[in-house]
Amino acid sequence: MRHSIKSQMIIIFIGLISCVLLAFFIINMNFLEPYYISNKKTEFVKMYDTLNEAMKKGTISTRKQAEELWHIAEKNNLSYLIVDEMNSQVFTNVHDMDMLERQLAGYLLNQAQKDSKILDSTDEYQLTRSRNPWNKEEYIEMWGTFEDGSRFLIRSPIESIRESADISNRFLAIIGSFMVMICAVLIWYFSKKLTDPILELAALSERMANLDFEAKYTSGGKNEIGNLGDNFNKMSEKLESTISELKSANNSLMKDIEQKERLEQMRNDFLGNVSHELKTPIALIQGYAEGLKEGVSEDAQSREFYCDVIMDEASKMNQMVRNLLALNQLEFGNEEVEFERFDLTAVIRGILQSMEILAQQDEIQVIFRQDEPVYVWADEFKAEQVVRNYVSNAFHHAGLEKVIEVRIKRQDERARVTVFNTGTPIPEEDIGHIWDKFYKVDKAHTREYGGNGIGLSIVKAIMESFHQKYGVNNYDNGVEFWFELDVK
Repeated sequence: MRHSIKSQMIIIFIGLISCVLLAFFIINMNFLEPYYISNKKTEFVKMYDTLNEAMKKGTISTRKQAEELWHIAEKNNLSYLIVDEMNSQVFTNVHDMDMLERQLAGYLLNQAQKDSKILDSTDEYQLTRSRNPWNKEEYIEMWGTFEDGSRFLIRSPIESIRESADISNRFLAIIGSFMVMICAVLIWYFSKKLTDPILELAALSERMANLDFEAKYTSGGKNEIGNLGDNFNKMSEKLESTISELKSANNSLMKDIEQKERLEQMRNDFLGNVSHELKTPIALIQGYAEGLKEGVSEDAQSREFYCDVIMDEASKMNQMVRNLLALNQLEFGNEEVEFERFDLTAVIRGILQSMEILAQQDEIQVIFRQDEPVYVWADEFKAEQVVRNYVSNAFHHAGLEKVIEVRIKRQDERARVTVFNTGTPIPEEDIGHIWDKFYKVDKAHTREYGGNGIGLSIVKAIMESFHQKYGVNNYDNGVEFWFELDVK
């Protein structure tokens, strides 16, 4: 996950925010003081001009002018001291002016501190940065002479800017920590909103690579990712359609190749099997019809029995002919196999529901626990025929326990359907022949329920038309028939 886009976005943006905050700290610590001093130089010059003008006009001693000067000095954190030319008057905005007087006297006597740094110098004033020898604090100081000959000193402490910088740094640290946390949450949220559709598309592409075309992009959106998702859905539908066509075409090709080799043999087998299977019912119908005609019995109940036998045999012949025609179409390849993708679970559940009344009449317990859909590729109608033949066969051989269990098992890229019924296992010598047309393991029992030995032949023909596996397994307590279909 450390290489995911979301993680990279969070790391990059938090890194950028942290770098910006660090840059603010560095700028505060290294450039705030020079910037402050640069601005102070301008404030000193303005204060000098204001005081010079007041002294020249003689208005400095007025209350209004004094209040105005005091307000300007207070606003810019400046202290000033002015001594007129005759040393008779002193003007200042501080109460304790001894320190300013000593400092001004030192400057006038050229006794400035050795470590003073000159920031600006003209004929009227000098602007310096120096440390006071009495309190060891640093100041920016301007001293010189006004136009009327008065001497002045203007001072502002540098320590205040350092305190401001410290306060500002602490404030930035606190605010910066909160900002990083808030930004981390916001970045995580927006990156998730951005990457979730991408992850959905990645999962969708993986499912499409495994030929699972039920996967669709559902997040929507009108942006580039939304358009990409729509294109993925269109591609999925197109691929599903193309694969369906390819499977149908491939199946048709294989069927054409096999059809020529089997056609003549199948015709001969069909004619032989039909003539063989029709002998018994035709003979019964003929015998009972002749008996009725010759009046073997004039009992009404006997005549009704004769008619029932004739109708029952005719019905069996009709069913057998229909099954033979269906089998003939499958084996001759006259019926197209349309491959499509469908839910096998739903097909089986529909078959079992349609046969529920038969299960109730025969008191048979049918078990089918599959709930999740299982999508397969096949001809849905023919696959339904296979399941119906297996289940119908199980109904007739459920034995005394009368339990039938249908299951769907996923095996790699295939789904296996099994239909198990309790009862007597199939004899080993008969297992190899049960798929042959008209073969009956228990002829008496088969004739009792009207079977003609064609159902499993139809299953065989359908599964071979699908080119899929099918079979039967014997167990101690019953028999299991199965077949497989492609999931992908």
